[in-house]
Amino acid sequence: MIILWLLFLIVVLWIIQFRYKRRRIYELASTFPSASGPIPLLGVAHRFIGNTESIMSSLRKISYECITQGGTIKGWFGPMLYFMVADPVNTETVLKSCLEKDDILRFVANVLGYGIILAPVPIWKVRRKVMMPALTPKIVDSFFHIFVTQANELAENLEPFCGTGQFGVWPFINRYALQSICETALGVKIKSQNDPNVPFLTALNKVLKLVSERIFQIWLQPDWLYKLFRSKYTEHEKCRRIIMDFLDEIILNKRKDIDANKTFEIKNDGNILENYKNQAFLDLLIYASGGDKGYNDVELREEVLILIIAGADTSAASISNTLLLMGKYPNIQEKVHEELLSVFENSDRPLVKEDLPKLQYLERVIKESLRLFPPGPVIVRKTVRETALPSGHILPAGSGVIISIFGAHRDPKYWGPDVECFDPDRFLPERYNLPYPCCYIPFSNGPRNCVGYQYAMMSMKGALSTILRRYKVIGTPEKGPIPHIKMKYDLTMKAVDDYQIELLQRK
Repeated sequence: MIILWLLFLIVVLWIIQFRYKRRRIYELASTFPSASGPIPLLGVAHRFIGNTESIMSSLRKISYECITQGGTIKGWFGPMLYFMVADPVNTETVLKSCLEKDDILRFVANVLGYGIILAPVPIWKVRRKVMMPALTPKIVDSFFHIFVTQANELAENLEPFCGTGQFGVWPFINRYALQSICETALGVKIKSQNDPNVPFLTALNKVLKLVSERIFQIWLQPDWLYKLFRSKYTEHEKCRRIIMDFLDEIILNKRKDIDANKTFEIKNDGNILENYKNQAFLDLLIYASGGDKGYNDVELREEVLILIIAGADTSAASISNTLLLMGKYPNIQEKVHEELLSVFENSDRPLVKEDLPKLQYLERVIKESLRLFPPGPVIVRKTVRETALPSGHILPAGSGVIISIFGAHRDPKYWGPDVECFDPDRFLPERYNLPYPCCYIPFSNGPRNCVGYQYAMMSMKGALSTILRRYKVIGTPEKGPIPHIKMKYDLTMKAVDDYQIELLQRK
């Protein structure tokens, strides 16, 4: 009995000491409104029980709570304190001053490594400096012919499904995006469009789902406990190994090719050489980082893997979301088709780079699709030090911050009462007059924003214009201007039903 009382006393003293050390955190947190439904010990963690659809549903609901409570709220995730921010003014402050990624993303880093998106600030600064020259408009434009070729192959692969009823278009778009990114980033043709069972793609899709579950379900976070979930852990490690082996082999062969051909020379200032054409990002990174004295194989693998995730998964989701919206709103689809007719004049000539600036309505459609259904619905950062917000609150040091892009894009205070409606013309120059930059951030904002915006837009415009020239998308028309799509969170936001649409051949 004495031993039990002693153990009880030890636990009580530990809790008192724990809370005393964190008293400043509790003091500052008390000034913020809370997310609804917290319970003792777990906080709001119980709201993320379930599959990736349930996780996205909870993120969506808490984002709306954030909007209605002033744009910034708190939520305990077990012992960890997180803030969700949707207000654009506070968001800009966080994205500019809180540059470190939150520790919760270590589960992503276990698979992807510390590439430019996930790296700690000291590593990120160096790697971004190397990455930026490899993503100049001139170099991105040199990949245009690859997007056109792959988009045409995608359209041909969709032809057998014309007039056959509804089918899930996601696997086709996903394989198009992967094949495009592998050719541009790695310089290899994996022919994924003709093979639905490419091991690398299958492993990548599976591991993204597993990582998403682990981020939001605290009982899966301790390594020792995760290993007890044998099926999940075994699948995670298997997929991780497939991904690593695939990229390691490509990097090894790339180094051999470079040594044999010596395609580039290095300028004295360390910049990428003029001879960039027909070179993949992997080539450019090897030379921009210093050749044999630059990135090692692990660093190269981390960077190209981040490029694949950022360039393939997000682009595929954006293209698929837009196609689904075209089926829901046939009048908007016809406007897109009329624009395509005006540019291509009923010819079957291939898309050329000079066509892209002319597709202005299609671009507005893509931007509105990105507003309502951003592939990356949240950004996660952490506060290294106390951070004062323009709202007057102070974020305590050591807390996590979730920037809700989904919430920022649906705040009626800035977007108007029709914020939930699908209206591409809200991006007309005369209407697009948002008061703050962070009202619209599908590619993030601040020093750690996405460096591949032009690359992504080229991929999306190329694929969508090619598909919509040939086919009419048939879907279930919405009864009103507000689109309803059930989404899941697999690190990116995607439709749960693989994007069911029907295609008809255009005459």
